[in-house]
Amino acid sequence: MGEADENPVRSLYVHVPFCARKCVYCAFYSEVAGEGAMERFTEALTRELEQAAPRLRPETVFFGGGTPSILPRAQWQKILGAMDRLGLLGAREWTIECNPATVSEEKARCWRDAGVNRLSLGVQSMDEALLERLGRIHSRDDVFKTFDLLRRMGFANLNLDLMFAIPGQTRSVWRSTLEEALRLGSEHLSSYEVIYEEDTPLFEQLQAGAIDVDEDLACDMYEDLVEAAKAGGFNQYEVSNFARHLGPPPAQILSHACRHNLNYWRGGSFIGLGPGATTYVDGVRTRNIEDTARYCGMVESGAAPIDFREKLSPLGRAGETAAFGLRLTAGWPWTLFQQVSGFDLRTHWKTEIGELAARGWLQADEEGLRLTPLGLRFADAAAREFLRPEA
Repeated sequence: MGEADENPVRSLYVHVPFCARKCVYCAFYSEVAGEGAMERFTEALTRELEQAAPRLRPETVFFGGGTPSILPRAQWQKILGAMDRLGLLGAREWTIECNPATVSEEKARCWRDAGVNRLSLGVQSMDEALLERLGRIHSRDDVFKTFDLLRRMGFANLNLDLMFAIPGQTRSVWRSTLEEALRLGSEHLSSYEVIYEEDTPLFEQLQAGAIDVDEDLACDMYEDLVEAAKAGGFNQYEVSNFARHLGPPPAQILSHACRHNLNYWRGGSFIGLGPGATTYVDGVRTRNIEDTARYCGMVESGAAPIDFREKLSPLGRAGETAAFGLRLTAGWPWTLFQQVSGFDLRTHWKTEIGELAARGWLQADEEGLRLTPLGLRFADAAAREFLRPEA
């Protein structure tokens, strides 16, 4: 494996590409697969873990997908055993994304005993008709049963993932979903507007005129989200993310904010393993091949399973960092951005800051800059103004 890196990467992402069935809105790389494919993936992943281990000393670990919880317990035992052998356990925050229909007491115990301390439940909606509309395999009862199971197993940091502006979703149904989700008492809440990504069934339905997009309704639903989360004791710390805070205020980092994602938003390095996973270290971005069979074959032959690589210029890297960090409600303190990127926002993005401030999207003062409540609603458009295309 070689000697350990003197400047190790502190964040590890693992992409598990399997789902019970493909959701109509999902553009992430995933596939429906049988047990044989999962076994082969597990063996390949443990090899990739071995190759990456010398560069890693993870403080945050995130297993995303796909549906990581769909892996059988036997495969989890192999993965966790390999991480133990390689010295990759003990992360301060370790998240696994779960579908409520694929969590068992045996898997939960396996995760807990290995040190997993944060689980994210892909709830999406509490309405049975909308769950079916989205292609989800779980029911609303599965949400309550799984949440109770995880609490009994001792998990004290749970996230609920919701979606709004789903085709056919009324404002009253959305408010009801929010009410029920908040009543569960999770430590974290994530909620995203449905996006019509190309190469998804939902996009095809939109193109065919089978569904309409109501932007005004989506804006109203976002306002409902922000208001309900605040009333429920959550603090908004990012456009779509809300966390509880246990401890004395004020706090720069909320106690239950997702630290792994904070590293992304602050321009930190991370290593991604598994098919389709991205790595970003020292301004170099690589992406693994989005084909599980080919990924496994390349790893088995000893080759790096990479199909894309780019090295950003210092200004291009700083522009991306600025864009990602603007998603946080705290925005960018001037001094912190300069420490992280080596550039001064007030110098290199003076025009963009002025234009966005005039639009009412951005607020700048002596301490730094941040998006206004209006700007948070259009965060993606605001962030694009800070990007610097590579030559």
